[in-house]
Parts: sequence; C-alpha cells; structure tokens
Amino acid sequence: MDLKDIKAIIDLMKKNSITEFELEEKDSKLRLKRGLNGGMAAQPAEEMMPVISMSAPVAMAPAITAPAAVLVASSGEIDIKSPMIGTFYRSPSPESAAYVEVGAEVSSETVVCIIEAMKVMNEIKAEVKGVITQILVESGKPVEFGQPLFKVRPI
Repeated sequence: MDLKDIKAIIDLMKKNSITEFELEEKDSKLRLKRGLNGGMAAQPAEEMMPVISMSAPVAMAPAITAPAAVLVASSGEIDIKSPMIGTFYRSPSPESAAYVEVGAEVSSETVVCIIEAMKVMNEIKAEVKGVITQILVESGKPVEFGQPLFKVRPI
C-alpha cells in the first residue's frame, strides 16, 4: 500500500464520517483512527486530523515502526528520538496541556508528543519506563528522523 492509497482512504473517512478504519494484508496491518485521544466530540469533524498507527512494517513507512528510544551510554539517560520527519507538538491542541513535562514519570505506552507528517498526526510513545529529564524541542518546530526529542532517566 502506498501513500496515495492511504490518502484516498483518509479522504473517504472524512467524506463519510468514518472514525476508524482497519486493513490487514498478509504481512502488514494499517489502522486509521480520526481524532486525538478519543476527543472527537470536542472538535468539529472538519478540524480533526487522522491518527495513524501501523503494527507491522510496510514498504512505504519504515520510519513509523522504528524504535523511538535509544540508550545514551555516557550519561545513562535515554533519548526518545523522532521516528520520522515532521512537525513536533507537545500537546494534542494549542489550548490543551502538554502530554509530559520535566519530572513526569512515563511508561512504554505513555504518549509524549505528536509529530505531524503530511497532515497526519502521529502519536509518539515513550517506549521506555523512566522520568523525563529534558525536553529538547520546542512545540511547533520541525524535527528530523532520529532527532532527540526528550531525555529520560530510566527507573
């Protein structure tokens, strides 16, 4: 499945008010869900952005399945790195609180930020258990693949 097909599915979801879509093929699975953190009632449908998650590697998006956390040997802290190129956001909307702050305890399933890539909002999880010690990127700024976003002290 290529990016053009995914965009067409997203357009159909918007036009037909579909909130979730899932497609499984022999070696990949694509799941699209509109809205952020189930907050669809809080925003008009035309303002919602799709959230994309892929559970198996697919040819067009190897960065989405890349691990976000990598151990930094010298300090013992872990970097949560960007798995893609896009725009970094610390909160689900401008008026919402940030997902995490310095000192926040995170688990492997904790969403720490969103990266917008090609009008798709991608939730980034910590993938490690620890405490946030530094936030390295300002909200609304572009990020590169592999760029450190947060530092975490493992617990």
